[in-house]
Amino acid sequence: MKKMKLKICGMRDEENIRQVAACSPDFMGFIFYPGSPRYVSNDFKIPSDFSNSVERVGVFVAESTDSMVKLAKLHKLSFIQLHGGEPAAQCKELKQQGFGVIKVFSMADAFDFQVLKNFVPVVDYFLFDTKSIMHGGSGKTFDWSLLNRYTEDVPFFLSGGLTLQNVDSALNLENKKLAGLDINSGLELKPGLKDVSRVRDLIVKLKDHNNH
Repeated sequence: MKKMKLKICGMRDEENIRQVAACSPDFMGFIFYPGSPRYVSNDFKIPSDFSNSVERVGVFVAESTDSMVKLAKLHKLSFIQLHGGEPAAQCKELKQQGFGVIKVFSMADAFDFQVLKNFVPVVDYFLFDTKSIMHGGSGKTFDWSLLNRYTEDVPFFLSGGLTLQNVDSALNLENKKLAGLDINSGLELKPGLKDVSRVRDLIVKLKDHNNH
């Protein structure tokens, strides 16, 4: 069984970032979209002692390539996550600049999986989230059976309303391309602040899954 990855998103508090990083998730996401309640703000800095083993992901919505690259270099991001209607050409530009790309699509019953085809050559991961006006962090799940219609080779993250209560069901999904879980509001004490004990409990569940 392949190792299920964990991405914890919506981090911004310096001490909380340190505590969560100490739990060794695979990815940590920082939201650079001013419309989000988890927006990092202009004076944000990732702690200088941040673990090199955790991949840094910057989350953006409808931002210019130049602006994203500038912030990605400043914060030493390894991945850029695109949450708006960004075209495949922009994903390609970011790849050419040396960044990994995670492209988000919002799931609804009428979602047309054909739209993914243009993105296959220019992204590292897809991320499938619940459709909401918030661009993520809705705390709601979508109908996971929709993922049975996914036929591309690009691995994907599952997001949207994941909690300690339903994560076992997510881990048991039989989609071969499910690479990891992306969790945000389901681990929070308040927007942008994660409950470290819940993070630890989640990591234990994932380790248990990955060792079987």
